[in-house]
Amino acid sequence: MVHPNSVHEVAIKGFGCGTNDLYDRARPSYPSEALTYIRQEVTASGPLDIVEIGSGTGIFTRALLTHPDWAIAVGTITAVEPSEGMRTIFNKSVQDERVSCQSGTFGSTGIDDHSADLVVVAQAFHWCLDHDAAAAEFARILKPGGVIVFIWNLEDREAAPWVAQVRDLIEQFEQGTPQFRLDLWRAFFETKTYRNLFRPHKERSWFYSLAGSLDIVIDRSMSKSYLQVQSEDIKALIKTGIAEILHHGDGKQWVDEDKGLFEYPYRTSVVVFQQ
Repeated sequence: MVHPNSVHEVAIKGFGCGTNDLYDRARPSYPSEALTYIRQEVTASGPLDIVEIGSGTGIFTRALLTHPDWAIAVGTITAVEPSEGMRTIFNKSVQDERVSCQSGTFGSTGIDDHSADLVVVAQAFHWCLDHDAAAAEFARILKPGGVIVFIWNLEDREAAPWVAQVRDLIEQFEQGTPQFRLDLWRAFFETKTYRNLFRPHKERSWFYSLAGSLDIVIDRSMSKSYLQVQSEDIKALIKTGIAEILHHGDGKQWVDEDKGLFEYPYRTSVVVFQQ
């Protein structure tokens, strides 16, 4: 059995101290439409007590605090993050008296019983090693009728050949890690604890483009945990490969060629369920 405090070895190394400035700078925020949808799914009226597990450097937290549907609805946000390096960046980047950040994992959050209207896991649940323990922990900390949300951003490889080529290049180095795209996290919905304690989940996706550049694509790629743990020689080869792909630009759509800006296709996926 996996211990509830366990964290994947690649996540520990790839998101360790010294890697998180790049992560915070390079990773995208979340589309406004997705955050509006999440607010509509939370039936409790504000102020809401929110727990964010795997909160990272605070990218989702900051998006929530500045969104018009959420800014006045938030009562408290308790961020739970196992990486000390990420917690350090979180505490620097999130300045709001309603927000606190503490150490914890999916199976052991340290949150009080029945205290959360909403539990959010942004860009992180694919790292969960014990789905049954996570389901039990979600049920423990939720208020009656509380809502769970998983949300992910991912480059949309179907939208442009160059995106698929970059993904093919970097995915060679995943080292068997449980990436979102592999759908291993869906085993959560087959656990006895989930089936006994929660209603069936719903899913929605949004497709859109962000502004991209060579530097943005390289930085965003290199912020992946499985690339952070590579040698400097391998990192240099990956960066050269990305530059070559973008030089050919198969399917690349310019936004401002003089500034080197082009469309960077993305998909945001949201999973919602409740007790």
